[in-house]
Amino acid sequence: MNPARVILIVGPTASGKSALAMAAARRIAGAEILTADSMQIYRGMDIGTAKPSSALRAEIPHHLIDIADPHASGFTVENWLNAARELLTTLAANGRTAIIVGGTNLYVQALLSGLFEGPPADPELRARLQALGTDALHAQLQQVDPAAAARIHWNDARRLIRALEVHALTGRPLSEHQRQWHAAPHVLPDGWRCIGLLPDSAANARAINARVVHMMEAGLLDEVRALLARGALGAQAAEAVGYRELSLHLRGQRRLEDAIEDTKQKTRRLARQQRTWLRRFRQIPGSVWSNDLLDDAQAEKFFANVLGREIA
Repeated sequence: MNPARVILIVGPTASGKSALAMAAARRIAGAEILTADSMQIYRGMDIGTAKPSSALRAEIPHHLIDIADPHASGFTVENWLNAARELLTTLAANGRTAIIVGGTNLYVQALLSGLFEGPPADPELRARLQALGTDALHAQLQQVDPAAAARIHWNDARRLIRALEVHALTGRPLSEHQRQWHAAPHVLPDGWRCIGLLPDSAANARAINARVVHMMEAGLLDEVRALLARGALGAQAAEAVGYRELSLHLRGQRRLEDAIEDTKQKTRRLARQQRTWLRRFRQIPGSVWSNDLLDDAQAEKFFANVLGREIA
């Protein structure tokens, strides 16, 4: 049997996805890794996003890392999706196997099910909304779509306007449209395989806490300080877990110990949110799952057991 041309790896943060991706890439000649992570796209945000090391990236080609400026705003799911589709086309044409590592499940959802398109833009409506300012936009969205308001940053004017526009043009909240989009069943294209990690939540939480400690020891505070020295982070990058908390500390608004604990707590919360997505991904026909946290050796053994015969 020929190996799959695309291997999709999903799982919560700190579960071993990167180790599994490297184990797969080392066993498949010509494999390359595509990162589906909304924070690893930013240049200079390395330690806090658990970005693959320069040594790993030199060993195996990695894509969709360091493609955006953290001090700018406006990088969208569509930007990532277009880049990912172009890369998949190129790799397939060259006979390569793509290994997609899903850190941001919204990106994975878009890759599998397309984007929620919604109604076309209304220039007049947008002009009226743009005149309101972000505080008024967020307050208005809170009234008509509290679920979207809770998810969209108060300073992200583009997304606030789009959410209000969708509600005004359809009479239904954006979050309701997106729930229907999320509910669409996932069916993998021919030649794709899905491998998922869903470890015990308590073990995952301990791994997250240990990772945050390791990141601080590796120099995360200095990384945040250097980023801020070059200017304020864009609205999206500024919300990255760890970067936001340490930015507050560097501005004198948070004790370092509290910022570190907040980072652990919010990362654990992120992992819980990711598990909601993963329960749906687990329904993908033919997908294979592990309930263990994977280190390098365990990832190699697990991948060999899952796809060893196919790539022999």
